[in-house]
Amino acid sequence: MLILLLAILWLISLLSAGHALLTKRDPRAALGWIVTCLALPGLGALFYWLLGVNRIRTRARELQKQGQGMHWLNVDAEPSNNDLQMFPDSATSQALINLSDAVTRRPLLCGNAVKVLYNGEQAYPAMLEAIRAAEESVFLCSYIFKADRTGKLFVKELSAASERGVDVRVMMDAFGQYYAFSKVHKLLKHTDVKFATFMPPSLARSFYLNMRNHRKLLVIDNRVGFTGGMNICDKHLAMIKNNPRRTIDLHFRFEGPVCDQLRDAFLEDWHFATDEKRKPRSWPMNSTVGNACCRGISAGPNEPHEKLNWILIGALACARSRIRIMTPYFIPTRAQLAAINAAALRGVKVEILLPEKNNLPYMAWATNAYLFELLEHNVHIFYQPPPFVHSKLLLIDDEYALIGSANIDPRSLRLNFEFNVEIFADESIVELIDHFDQSCGKSRQISLDEIDRRSLPLRLRDSFCKLFSPYL
Repeated sequence: MLILLLAILWLISLLSAGHALLTKRDPRAALGWIVTCLALPGLGALFYWLLGVNRIRTRARELQKQGQGMHWLNVDAEPSNNDLQMFPDSATSQALINLSDAVTRRPLLCGNAVKVLYNGEQAYPAMLEAIRAAEESVFLCSYIFKADRTGKLFVKELSAASERGVDVRVMMDAFGQYYAFSKVHKLLKHTDVKFATFMPPSLARSFYLNMRNHRKLLVIDNRVGFTGGMNICDKHLAMIKNNPRRTIDLHFRFEGPVCDQLRDAFLEDWHFATDEKRKPRSWPMNSTVGNACCRGISAGPNEPHEKLNWILIGALACARSRIRIMTPYFIPTRAQLAAINAAALRGVKVEILLPEKNNLPYMAWATNAYLFELLEHNVHIFYQPPPFVHSKLLLIDDEYALIGSANIDPRSLRLNFEFNVEIFADESIVELIDHFDQSCGKSRQISLDEIDRRSLPLRLRDSFCKLFSPYL
């Protein structure tokens, strides 16, 4: 009997190892799971099927099919003649548009208005004002939504909107909600606001603590949308000097056709989290309100490609004169390092802005271990002074911006559910360039000599953290 049981466990382990060998794209991940399955017969296979198999993608594709033809968003829509006239026609922009057309499932839409919002002092009042003006729907997704002073202001306006008969839905990530002891869903419990938790751990459905919904979306009446890097909490009130965790960040307000794509991204996540069936619903058409050509990009383990990674590497390859990168967490892959260095060697000026003081020290330590590879190829790297800068921004050749929730690290580009927007041909890009250059002027440039002069204990610490960079 024991021999039969062991034979069954070995068979299951061999089949699981074979599955990992055939399906894992990363050879390091494949080797790790094969060793786990074979070293721990039965138990290793159990871990693999619970933690190593991506069942999210299949389920998400089913939900996306449900939405087609139901007046949600025509993902196969061809651009109108008016759009084609507004499309940027430079070689850089055309190359980037072709790349995104190939790897994303949403069209580039022109006629949008973009407003850059700095810190919570500008973003939160604009978001609250939009909620107060809502007539039909308020859709809010936030990775972190704390029940602090700022959070309570949002709860008050969301509750008031639901009392007016507005369809109000709030979604939080299951892991992100534990950043606060006092939970927002308790404040919303006795209101008409619909609340959902994204991917709570469950053996019956999923056990993906490592996959998080990092998106920040607010869509009002399908007319006004907000996205960017800000969560909902007091720490983004950066002008309050005695705020011990104050954080500098950017957020963005959108009007125009791209709001359809923000809404579509929210509703895909909502139906994924709640198992609700999609029902036909007509939405008002958004008219042309500005000059910006924009595209919403949903990225995550539910998508067929590592979209943001492809777009990032493609953008670096398309750059002809200038690359500006601002990110709080910078743990590049070998391909990204090669693309940045290749651009610098081609004569493109590459500038990377990082926070001098990071809220996650181990992330900064891992970053330190990569910097020499860039500095020795004439990439310009700067440290922004405190407070912590959480802004995420990629600017290419003064004509393209990629903004949103994703950082340049393996978690954002492979594991998290992220939402970004690419922007072409708009005055907001000029504003973002000015913001980047001003930030650069206030920052301290670091040199290869400074990195090389780190003491042996610091280099050992940084290199040790680098070993875990795929999981940070």
